[in-house]
Amino acid sequence: MATAPSPLTDPPYRRHAPHPLHANLLAFPVALFSSALLSDITYLNSAEMQWSNFSAWLITGGLIFGAPVLLWSAIALLRRRKLPTRTPALAYFLLILIMWIAGLVNAFKHSQDAWSSVGTAGVTLSALSTVAAIAAAWLLHAAKEPRA
Repeated sequence: MATAPSPLTDPPYRRHAPHPLHANLLAFPVALFSSALLSDITYLNSAEMQWSNFSAWLITGGLIFGAPVLLWSAIALLRRRKLPTRTPALAYFLLILIMWIAGLVNAFKHSQDAWSSVGTAGVTLSALSTVAAIAAAWLLHAAKEPRA
């Protein structure tokens, strides 16, 4: 016996899980950019240069794992360009783009010497990357539409 269609279970309202590989790849930038922010804060409190080095390595890792996530989200956005439910995909892509560009600028900032590598701009860029990564992960996992 078939059940009657329900507005809560029929597309586009049905919740779909993100692709497991995409979700796992996104977990790395979330963790790495967050750790870089904590490392920057520790450097500002201790002035031990190794913490800035840790941040630079963590940011680089976030960029490496964030690149395929950015590419994946761009392809997903292009696949949805004619759908009326494109707004979440666009918002997700923009968050990933902000995360990656802020991370790239932050990587260049962290290549400077000592205090100027972290200072106000370095911590701000780390915070921006972290917030964008967490917001993108939230949006990906709270989606009410199919994800690529």
